[in-house]
Amino acid sequence: MTVKIALNHQAIACLDLSLVKNQITPWLAKIADYEQQLQLAISFERSENDPRELSEIPEIRLWYVRLDTIYPWLPFLLDWKAGELARYAAMLVPHQFNRNEGIIFNPEALEIFVMNKIFVLSDWLKEQGIPERSRLKSMAQLFGYELNDAFFNLI
Repeated sequence: MTVKIALNHQAIACLDLSLVKNQITPWLAKIADYEQQLQLAISFERSENDPRELSEIPEIRLWYVRLDTIYPWLPFLLDWKAGELARYAAMLVPHQFNRNEGIIFNPEALEIFVMNKIFVLSDWLKEQGIPERSRLKSMAQLFGYELNDAFFNLI
């Protein structure tokens, strides 16, 4: 069952993570049951003629940076099929928008982001007793990276 957390302008402006903490804390005992079950619905007031995407608004990006420091393993919970993982990456990785191609990440920054998440999640999933290899390969593939088994033998 997917859970949506509604984030408003006030929570974002104050870097308030309490809505996320309140949702995730009860899940910690059985975290594996909540894989890819979380969506973050952002409501951020702006003028009608503001052409920016949400990931181009510094206040929202800062809120995501704060969230990532508290829950660096959050990609495990995000609803990938609903685009939450891609949006999460867009909040943390420099990018540009193209009308035809959509979001275009800075390649080096994306590579650093993906590898950071692979290392964080690999360790975290092992601590949770959750098989990690196929999950991490799938996550990397979403961003256009292929991880082979030899890589996992290194970590």
